This record gives sequence, C-alpha cells and structure tokens, in this order.
Amino acid sequence: MSALADKIKGNWNMVKGKLKQEYAELTDDDLVFAEGQEDELVGQIQKKTGQSKEEVKKFIDSL
Repeated sequence: MSALADKIKGNWNMVKGKLKQEYAELTDDDLVFAEGQEDELVGQIQKKTGQSKEEVKKFIDSL
C-alpha cells in the first residue's frame, strides 16, 4: 500500500475535511473513498479543481 493510501485510509475524515477546506468546489460525492481507489479519488479531485495530480498528492501528503 502506498504512503498516500495509508494517509487517506488512516485519517479519512480529517483528510476529507481538509480537502473541502482547501478546494471549496468539492462535494461529498466527489470525495467518496473506497479502499484501493486512491488514484481514482485523486483524479476526481484533479478534474474538479484543475490542480495537477502531483499538487493534489502533495497537499494530501502535507496533512
């Protein structure tokens, strides 16, 4: 499991709240997380916010 997956899985409620604070355009539906689908989640955030995949991952890693 990747470090990103560990971060998301272990602290999902906190990560979700911080993502919504940082990217106000995200909705709960955008932030549906299923184990093993970290890349899909990052892709959805990227699509909605216009941020690069690396920027999204860096933000999550910084939490």
